[in-house]
Amino acid sequence: MSRLNDAFRDAKREKRAAFVPYVTAGDPSLERSVEIVRALARAGADVIELGVPFSDPIADGPTNQRAAERALAAGTTLSGVLAAVEVVRQDLEVPIVLFTYANPVLRYGIEAFAEDASTAGVDGVLFTDVPAEEMAPFENHIGAAGLDLIMLVTPTSTRQRMKAAARFGGGFLYLVSRTGVTGVRQDLDAGLADNIRMARKVSRLPVAVGFGISTPEQVARVAEKADGVVVGSALVSRIGAMGDCDELIDEVESFASELATACQR
Repeated sequence: MSRLNDAFRDAKREKRAAFVPYVTAGDPSLERSVEIVRALARAGADVIELGVPFSDPIADGPTNQRAAERALAAGTTLSGVLAAVEVVRQDLEVPIVLFTYANPVLRYGIEAFAEDASTAGVDGVLFTDVPAEEMAPFENHIGAAGLDLIMLVTPTSTRQRMKAAARFGGGFLYLVSRTGVTGVRQDLDAGLADNIRMARKVSRLPVAVGFGISTPEQVARVAEKADGVVVGSALVSRIGAMGDCDELIDEVESFASELATACQR
């Protein structure tokens, strides 16, 4: 059993959805990112997604785009992100998933990345821009290194495409809550419950829902149906607004605690 399997199993046993916060690694710095990850764990995160900053993040809205720009300007690299995970692993067991685009991994080398990510303590990898039809070269090395490959499905995914994603996937199936890019939204998609049901029919993996979920109230509504709830832009926005200040870590932990509490059913 992997740490991801354990996290979702424990959340289910405790009658709650798993809380999965997302932050961009290197924003405002890698040193601060290590502190932020520790704060998220204290707040009750079951799984933490670390975004690898990339210059052309086509799946991300303005909030996460700006975070990636800040992280890159601060000198963040993929090797630096892996080094930060290794530091976190000295005192934390919370599962960590890297949320990345294909380009940084291809530049690094797929096999070398998989081996180094596993050594650093990464639990899973999510490629935002690699469809199931092109996933085999990544899956071969990711799986061989003992990492879970997290697959994305969307409201426009057909049943067949969901099945294809489920065949590759491990850890959990990431269901995008609505069409479009990441970012804070005021309302949840009316068809979300139906999409969760379809995802469950084609996969035995836990279903975590993300993109656009930003308030404790929205988290609570999604937690009633899904196995996990991902919150990213709302956290990233706070980090961007506060910058590298003394109050940043306390603010992140406080807000994340509210979100984690909302995952209770």
